[in-house]
Amino acid sequence: MTTKKSPGRWAWVKWIFIVPIVLFLAVQAYFFVQIWWWVDHNPTMTAFMRQQQAVMREKDPNATVRQQWVPYERISRNLKRAIIASEDANFSEHDGVDWDALEKAFERNDKRGKVTHGGSTITQQLAKNLFLSGSRSYLRKGQELIITYMLEALMDKQRIFEIYLNVVEFGRGIYGAEAAARYYYRIPAAKLGAAQAAKLAVMLPNPRYYDAHRNTKYLNRRTAIILKRMGSAELP
Repeated sequence: MTTKKSPGRWAWVKWIFIVPIVLFLAVQAYFFVQIWWWVDHNPTMTAFMRQQQAVMREKDPNATVRQQWVPYERISRNLKRAIIASEDANFSEHDGVDWDALEKAFERNDKRGKVTHGGSTITQQLAKNLFLSGSRSYLRKGQELIITYMLEALMDKQRIFEIYLNVVEFGRGIYGAEAAARYYYRIPAAKLGAAQAAKLAVMLPNPRYYDAHRNTKYLNRRTAIILKRMGSAELP
């Protein structure tokens, strides 16, 4: 004797699969529309800025981030070359992801048994700063890749780099080239010299640490290396 399967039970099974898919697509649509808007409108606070400002306000309720938007042309070419030389030498050529760098990062993470290296390009770093948290996981990395390809599809390289230069973290509460130049050197971003730009670029992987430790041997040695590489950096 056969028994009929409860239609209510199968409805629940369908919803278990359908709801997550719908939510996922809705989130991606939000990211896509926001990026489309930023093609010709400048972002203000990014997700990463908001997160860090909230952390700062746990100690000081009045704490706020420092960030001042400046157009691409008003940012020193020295800083542009230094950041490309230090962070993403193939920025002008790749499609947003450097798969060789990702593979090397995966191998290092596999050896350590945890995610410690991201292998991120400038576009990937921008994707993370605009929308995601600073946590490290393969799930977040997957979302980062989706946003990265959206950025590359909707924006040209110069626009991606312009936004990156204006929102990237340079120290505790310091975001963007203009705020960094004024905070560290008391000059506008347009007037950054080669050595100043190289040092700022080298600080990027760990800006809060180097904000508090500005003359470590590694920082000075790496700055000298980037100074030598800057001449061959290709700008978008």
